[in-house]
Amino acid sequence: MTPITEVEGRRLTLSNLDKVLYPATGTTKGEVLHYYAATAARVMLPHLRDRPLSFLRYPDGPEGLRFFTKNPPPGTPDWVRTAPVPRSDDPGARQVLAQDLPSLMWAANLVVEFHTHQWRQDSPAVADRMVFDLDPGPPAGVVECCAVALWLRERLAGDGLSAYGKTSGSKGLHLLVPLEPTPSGKVTAYAKKLAVEAQGALSELAVHRMTRALRPGKVFVDFSQNAAAKTTAAPYTLRAKARPTVSAPVTWEEIEKCGAPDDLVLLAGDMAARLERHGDLLAPLNDPGQAGALPGG
Repeated sequence: MTPITEVEGRRLTLSNLDKVLYPATGTTKGEVLHYYAATAARVMLPHLRDRPLSFLRYPDGPEGLRFFTKNPPPGTPDWVRTAPVPRSDDPGARQVLAQDLPSLMWAANLVVEFHTHQWRQDSPAVADRMVFDLDPGPPAGVVECCAVALWLRERLAGDGLSAYGKTSGSKGLHLLVPLEPTPSGKVTAYAKKLAVEAQGALSELAVHRMTRALRPGKVFVDFSQNAAAKTTAAPYTLRAKARPTVSAPVTWEEIEKCGAPDDLVLLAGDMAARLERHGDLLAPLNDPGQAGALPGG
């Protein structure tokens, strides 16, 4: 029998709870849902609120079929809110909003990575955060990403901007910057400028172009995810990797001391203790008082 549960007055059908999604750790779908409900929800929902979602679905685990979707999946309950996100190929397109715990758990039951825009649904293409996706080309790894992150932190501080780090949940690192509302095009242009500067200052370590031939042994400073149409893995989402890795906030001390790839690998089972110790390290992203202005307005 498929379990039916009630979450804040909404009835949810939860399926295949004993199914192993992460064979490397034996993590079941039930354990994934427990992570979102018991550990992640209270800190994750503020980062999802009012942000149209894209999903990377992996219903049979990371080794099975994976597919990216922006449209609300068939069978989306009528109580799950959606927002218009017009696209050139679909002017009437809408995307899911996860405004509350029932919506979060409904989406988690589909087995998804949560990806968000850098803007909110009431201000399309006007970003209130900036992101740098630091993506290492082997043999570079997260240690090299940390070196680039430290340079970017100082460069951003020089322009009066504060940066906060999180693991990508894969092999890299994300830097997030709270902003006063700014058109996405201007944010992208500024982020590209800093990526170019990073390459100039760290020529043996950083590259600002995606060209694969340029990337072995270097960190690609991906500024493009600031474009209005792009999305980035949300804070606290699980990733479709061999183990249940989390795109998890990290302290600057952890970034400074990172000396080996495993130093910044954080799993679902690590998060309760981290949240007890640190709280939400990314909370400033949702505080308008922490938002900075790009140089030149």
